[in-house]
Amino acid sequence: MIVRRRLGWQQLLFIAISVVALNSVWAFVVYSLYVFADWTFIRIPFLPIATIGTAVAFYVGFKNNSAYERFWEGRKIWGGIVNYSRTWATSVLSYVQPGIDTEAAREERRRLVYRQLAWINSLRVQLRKKSRFEDAPARATRRRLDRDREHMRNDWDKEVAPFVDADELAELSALANPATHLMKTQGTELARLVDEGKLDLFRQLELMKVVEENYNLQGKCERIKNTPFPRQYAEFSRWFTRVFVVLVPFGLLEVFADHGTHLGVTLEHLGAALPMVASSGLISWVFMMMEGIGDSSEDPFERSMNDVPMNALCRTIEIDLRSMLGETDVPEPEKPAAGFVLY
Repeated sequence: MIVRRRLGWQQLLFIAISVVALNSVWAFVVYSLYVFADWTFIRIPFLPIATIGTAVAFYVGFKNNSAYERFWEGRKIWGGIVNYSRTWATSVLSYVQPGIDTEAAREERRRLVYRQLAWINSLRVQLRKKSRFEDAPARATRRRLDRDREHMRNDWDKEVAPFVDADELAELSALANPATHLMKTQGTELARLVDEGKLDLFRQLELMKVVEENYNLQGKCERIKNTPFPRQYAEFSRWFTRVFVVLVPFGLLEVFADHGTHLGVTLEHLGAALPMVASSGLISWVFMMMEGIGDSSEDPFERSMNDVPMNALCRTIEIDLRSMLGETDVPEPEKPAAGFVLY
């Protein structure tokens, strides 16, 4: 997730340069065919192209709004996970053997709180188990994944092992959905505590409401993860934008190329192409970036700079819950790097 208020010019240049360069070359090719080869038939009135551009802008705007809704829903879900994790820890510390400060009582409470930490990290790893970035990543994405792999914190054993014992970890590792099993174990533990007289029935019901809400939040995450953004919107938006970008230079011939036909093939003649090439590159960049913004926001549980920073949120929860237990050896919060809180 981007946390810096403004993007640096280096990032904007990195994003724009390939799009502008490619479309500028295409615009110069169209200009050259019109002026040098006398292909006057390729000239198209700009009005119908502008009409297409207006329609594409509306369509891309709809896609971007829908993609942002998916991201914002994912962020709200994880905000709920943060809040209910704190509620769980507070309730456990208040309800499980209240007023008893023996080592056994503290261990009971610690085990319940740590299992919540195992659940949030298990859910995070599960949501990233299958990623669209692993299918056919772009070259820049592949370099970033290779460079930052050690910081992704997606290794199951390393992420969950600190919060459960070895036997429970082995049992979880054999399951298809460990996060669901962890919540089931929480319920089983609460029933055991009631049977042993360490928790009364009313407080068990209150804690089970938190377990239920954790299941609801997990299900919402899985719904977003397992339901791709409708491809009819994503793909047609991409192709409509590409078609418009290809047509733009043909329409700009009407605006920029007429006076060039009266010049010889000179540097002055080539210089007459610059306004058209620059305008085409700028228009293409705006539309391609509009389309790309929606494409990069449609899957909020991936590993891009635009996604929900689940690593940072899990670390925040861990710090809060372990501090509630009275622990002082807690990890540092995730720090932004170059204006981003990644992963």
